Amino acid sequence: MNLKKSFIILLSFLIAACMGVPSNVKVVDNINANQYLGTWYEIARLDQSFERGLEKISATYSLKDDGGIKVLNRGFNVKQNEWKEAEGKAYFVDAANANKTNTGKLKVSFFGPFYGAYNIIALDANYQHVMICGPDKSYLWILSRTPQLAEPIKQGLIAQAKALGFATDKLIYVKHN
Repeated sequence: MNLKKSFIILLSFLIAACMGVPSNVKVVDNINANQYLGTWYEIARLDQSFERGLEKISATYSLKDDGGIKVLNRGFNVKQNEWKEAEGKAYFVDAANANKTNTGKLKVSFFGPFYGAYNIIALDANYQHVMICGPDKSYLWILSRTPQLAEPIKQGLIAQAKALGFATDKLIYVKHN
């Protein structure tokens, strides 16, 4: 096998690994993309280098002209005393359901053609709180439509994540004061 073919095969495996769903985790069915749009506040997360030192983190989703979703992540860097923003794009991976909803499996990109998994694994029926993971169990976020999430709801989501095998003892709780 030549080098170019080997590279393409390796790249395909790497891309597939970045787009997966962790073992024993299921994505939510029947996501109404229009209800999901708007601003979400980060309540808790597992540590990620791109969010270190940030507080008041939010994600705002809006519809793109091509049918995708514009993603605007924003957080306040306390040490630098300034807001940091990252703009990206997201697309549902699976074809739409017959009722025009989608499964909660998306691909998101902040860096050109490179995409990562954005898996919606819990979503309130009224679209008020959500739990998202990446391609493996080192990525987890709990988001809410408000900067604070009622403690029983938060604890319920944490218990659900723990039962799925996420390291909930390492969650970082985001300050929004």
